[in-house]
Amino acid sequence: MEDMYYFVKNRLFEINKNNKGVATVEVILILVVLIGLVVVFKSNAAELLTKIWNAVTKGASSVTG
Repeated sequence: MEDMYYFVKNRLFEINKNNKGVATVEVILILVVLIGLVVVFKSNAAELLTKIWNAVTKGASSVTG
């Protein structure tokens, strides 16, 4: 585990030397934040989607008969 930490640390240091990796680091950070939000709000999002789906199917049933 410690080897992986030093590998990532060294890799980020190398990326930081040139500006080509700046966009990559930004994308990775954005993905980490988005994944974190999904994990935190997973149950709320699932509940909301279930309510929406139930409303859609109920509405479709009333239209189709």
